[in-house]
Amino acid sequence: MGWLTAGEGYEVALVEGRVAARATVGRAAGRQLKSLPKGLKDHPEVDRLRRLAQWLDRHATACVAQVDSWMVSSLPVPTELVARVWPDEAWQAALRDLVVVGDDPDEVGFLRDATDAGELRVVNLDGETVRLSPSTVTLPHPVLLPDLEDLREFAAELGVVQRVEQIHRATWTRPTEQAPNATQVSDFSGGRFASRFGLAARATALGYRVSGGYATCQVRDGGLITEASVWIGEPYWDGDTETGALSFSGQDGRSLRLSEVGPVAWSEGMRMAAALYAGRQVEEGRSA
Repeated sequence: MGWLTAGEGYEVALVEGRVAARATVGRAAGRQLKSLPKGLKDHPEVDRLRRLAQWLDRHATACVAQVDSWMVSSLPVPTELVARVWPDEAWQAALRDLVVVGDDPDEVGFLRDATDAGELRVVNLDGETVRLSPSTVTLPHPVLLPDLEDLREFAAELGVVQRVEQIHRATWTRPTEQAPNATQVSDFSGGRFASRFGLAARATALGYRVSGGYATCQVRDGGLITEASVWIGEPYWDGDTETGALSFSGQDGRSLRLSEVGPVAWSEGMRMAAALYAGRQVEEGRSA
């Protein structure tokens, strides 16, 4: 966006998400000012730019949330859609450098560009830029990436920074040996908090839903929707509380045995439980 006339002797514009001003007359003409002049703070053009900046922030947040949803669910995304939204800076920032997979499972690489013709350009593990034109592309959850450690090492060499946490996302693999009828995981139980309100607020701040006495997250795993739940205390209890066990249920509400939980749902459920537990009170002298 270019500079807009605002009052006598000034122009304003959005610069790095903030309203900036520059003089159009005098010795400082053409030079960006360190702060907005007092007379411009209530100018209509300044107010309009502030509202635009707020909308752009919300848009960028929504793009990241949508791409994160695609990645967590490992949903096939039409390549044409990726190409269509790519010119939008917010979408491009959310998508750029994510690991994508084309029609062939071996077509894996970091997304660097998308053309109007629906062609994707990715950097593979050999360091080569290759062109892919699949009808759909998948942004896999990291627990599904067999070459995750190689991708992490290569990302460090490339200086890759992902807006959507993918390859450096904390992951957990379901143990192969479990009691046949086990339905709960207690690894992150017993994390004490000063109040149930504080624990619920932490869950919400981390992006999880609070329903009744539980913090929950829904995950689409292999075409099935699984809900992971961690007990956080009675809703109207105002005293201290502790994190409870992690459990899983299917789309029909049926409690699942741990052996029935898919790899993505397991990893995301454990990630939620660990993140809640990390905010617990720690006795003085002990490591957090």
